Amino acid sequence: MGRAAVSRKVVRVRQGNVSTRADTVAAEEPLEIRLNGEALAITMRTPGDDFALAAGFLVSEGVLGSVEELRTMTYCAGATEDGCNTYNVVDVRTAEGVGAERFTLQRNFSTTSSCGLCGKASLDAVRTVARWALSDHPSLSLSPDLLASLPDGLRQEQKVFSRTGGLHAAGLFDERGTLLDLQEDVGRHNAVDKLVGRAFQKGLLPLSAVC
Repeated sequence: MGRAAVSRKVVRVRQGNVSTRADTVAAEEPLEIRLNGEALAITMRTPGDDFALAAGFLVSEGVLGSVEELRTMTYCAGATEDGCNTYNVVDVRTAEGVGAERFTLQRNFSTTSSCGLCGKASLDAVRTVARWALSDHPSLSLSPDLLASLPDGLRQEQKVFSRTGGLHAAGLFDERGTLLDLQEDVGRHNAVDKLVGRAFQKGLLPLSAVC
């Protein structure tokens, strides 16, 4: 499970009795996303699937639309002054002609784990322009019973939540309710970006052939 969960000492006070014990909590560390070597955004996330997170973030902002537009993603060596690689900096290299100039939104280049809208420069910037038109894809109809069953199916597969008792999750289901992929993170938007990024890496977007 890597760095997704960490052990911390907690103090419990119950009916006047004080005790200490180790507890497992969800980890949260900063991730700097660079685009073609230039700092683009910093988000607080649960470590793990960082490449998927970076790709999903760029897809959600309209920068990336196909795997052909992505060249490489790497952790930046020497990310600190002493030359250490913290695995908290990811550089995304795009194909020629794909980059920050494709950005239709302006961010303050900082986000938090609380909300995907945090870091937006204005209310107008919230209106993300997707690279795919919804009108180009058939509508999906789910029964109320199937829809109501999805949260329980998601919860059963949340491995980090089972250890920590507190973590957001996003799941990708098909039209029969089969769970195809799951991502966990302290940030709800990060979990969704990781899910989108994984689908992007597999060439599945815009998912009309999956869901």
